[in-house]
Amino acid sequence: MTQVLDRPVESIAATASERTARRRALLEWIAVHSLGVAAALFFTLPFVFVFLTSLMSDQQALTRDLVPDTWEWSNYREVLDTPGFLTWWKNTLIYAGLGTVLTVVSSIPVAYALAKFRFRGRNLALMLVISMMMLPPQVVVIPMYLFWAKQLDLSGSLWPLIIPMAFGDAFSIFLLRQFLMTIPNEYLDAARVDGCGELRTLLRVVLPMARPGIAAVALFQFFYAWNDYFGPQIYASENPGAWTLSYGLESFKGAHHTDWNLTMAATVLVMAPVILVFFFAQKAFVEGVTLTGVKG
Repeated sequence: MTQVLDRPVESIAATASERTARRRALLEWIAVHSLGVAAALFFTLPFVFVFLTSLMSDQQALTRDLVPDTWEWSNYREVLDTPGFLTWWKNTLIYAGLGTVLTVVSSIPVAYALAKFRFRGRNLALMLVISMMMLPPQVVVIPMYLFWAKQLDLSGSLWPLIIPMAFGDAFSIFLLRQFLMTIPNEYLDAARVDGCGELRTLLRVVLPMARPGIAAVALFQFFYAWNDYFGPQIYASENPGAWTLSYGLESFKGAHHTDWNLTMAATVLVMAPVILVFFFAQKAFVEGVTLTGVKG
């Protein structure tokens, strides 16, 4: 009789314990996701504000309204019809695209040598690469400008910014080197046993395994070149035909300082390619950045 009475008590206690556990799990889920939602809103709302303002009329853009009364998609057409805007697009694509290709192609062999070769002075070479990362570009801007503008007469163009990328980039070399360190040496030894030289081993074995790291480096370089304002201001400011979007947007904002809807529309057109590139390549980007710090 006592056992019969004890069973309901145990069952009730177990049920209460389960309810407490479920309530605790629910509260933890709400806390974690609330922080995630708050962080997402913190980063997303400025873009939403810029996009909604770009679709307002001239008068409404000067008010406190947050939602357009009428969706003025013609603002984007007006921005694209602005003289020079498509030229800025073309120049930026050339600068970012060609610069990214040159940086990746020139940085991979150096990173491969620093990661997989054993030679005297390797640590010193790595320290030099790291020290170059610490050197601000403003320190060397005067001698570099004198060289490109006075000696080679390339001022008024983007070539002084593109050509140096063919000689590697310290940050890209370091990032690729860190990623290549995670590739086991056994794969390379097996390729060498099969008769592959170093170049063939790099092309056939290392590069396919290093795609996430290469993608991360390429995206970093593309974003840097796309958003670069300092370089075009130094070398291309005297020639409007060589302006990029980052520098041309400043001129556009000065010419339309009261037309906030057009300024926001131009800003959206400048940001859109970067957002799309990151959206489609975010998996490789995150994987590459994560794995670069696995082994020093």
